[in-house]
Amino acid sequence: MIKLLSAALGLMVATAAHAQAPAPKTCPEGLPAETQCLAGQDPNGAYYWIAIPKVWNGSLVVHTHGGPRLKTPKPDDAIEDLQRFAVTVAEGFAWAGSNYRREGFGVRSAAEDSDNLRRLFWTTYGRPKRTLLHGQSWGGNVAAKTAELYGQGADGKPVYDGVILTNGVVSGGTRAYDFRADLRAVYQFYCGNHPAKDEVQYPLWQGQPVSSKLTNKQLEERLNACTGFNLPAAQRSPEQARKLANILAVTRIPERTLDNHLNWATFTFADMVNKRLGGANPFTNVGVTYKGSDDDKALNKGVPRFKADPVGVRRLSEDSDLTGKLTVPTLTMHAIDDPTAFVELEQVLHDTVAKAGKSDLLVQSFTDESEHSKLATPEYAALFRAMTAWIEQGEKPSPTSLAAGCAKAVETYGEACHFKVDYRPAPLSSRSYPRAKPGL
Repeated sequence: MIKLLSAALGLMVATAAHAQAPAPKTCPEGLPAETQCLAGQDPNGAYYWIAIPKVWNGSLVVHTHGGPRLKTPKPDDAIEDLQRFAVTVAEGFAWAGSNYRREGFGVRSAAEDSDNLRRLFWTTYGRPKRTLLHGQSWGGNVAAKTAELYGQGADGKPVYDGVILTNGVVSGGTRAYDFRADLRAVYQFYCGNHPAKDEVQYPLWQGQPVSSKLTNKQLEERLNACTGFNLPAAQRSPEQARKLANILAVTRIPERTLDNHLNWATFTFADMVNKRLGGANPFTNVGVTYKGSDDDKALNKGVPRFKADPVGVRRLSEDSDLTGKLTVPTLTMHAIDDPTAFVELEQVLHDTVAKAGKSDLLVQSFTDESEHSKLATPEYAALFRAMTAWIEQGEKPSPTSLAAGCAKAVETYGEACHFKVDYRPAPLSSRSYPRAKPGL
């Protein structure tokens, strides 16, 4: 035990020794002229980038990126997010984004890294006028968890003034990934090649065994061999077309992102289960009735089944589920036809917040879009402007006022707005799939 503690202490000292204070960098394309960019590495090893516009409004946005990314973080990874959300800087906010100290799943770890960057910014530049959190995709889960864990300072006063979650995984982990576990089971029933019969047979919820050497390209080849996914529809064999149609009909996953979801249900699941949950299974499909195929009876009789381990469920819940106990104004925006983080996740957040008695601090909005990683630029501008007015003037926004604010932002950014002010998502069933078609 002493040797282990000594080794851990040595690693901490070594990591701290590699910490880099913010150093000037050449800003990437797409930022306002004369923006000051800086980058460094925090004492825990997380790389970060900071951007401060020439005309700074005095407020900071701490951005939490999506993923989780499975490649080892590199110093300039945050540039992609900085460019994607350059509207933040154009609106006058300073922007700070952490790459997180390590790759893979881990909402609490990413939340700690994000708040560490907030602390570093405050220490370097002084406390800003306002500090906001913005999370996109899986980063929405990270941002919400950051607000929960680090939202109050030692004096009991709020550290963050507002939270903006866009296309976020806002249901927490125990509700967000069931459909990918279903995908693995349904895919294996029809294709039987993941794992193949001549390979080590492992439980599908594991993603893949620790010893697996399977690559993304090899997984793509298996999907294509079974379903003809990469072929024009007219070139698929009748059997490939049948299998693909059944998989899509049962899971309701959009065809354009089927390969991505199978990838996440393999490599991200393996990272989550093998590295983060101690090998414990957080997923179950016991009792799930799959519908929509050309022979539901045969499917439900032959589909692989697996039962969750309470330890796995508890660990995933502790890491990523949300309490709903909001302490500051929170705005969400979600594309109705988001093909990655389905819009029904917003209803889970709505109900969780309502149960906690904090609905007065939550405003949810929806757009008639079908993208995940980036929505229309003036929509983000409208969110940040509305959040500022809510904090500083007490003007709580609504979907209608956000749409009006977006129309005004079009004058600056030139893209169209897509807010659908009367939309309400369907409830996420006790089982993620089969789900309603988008918009129903």
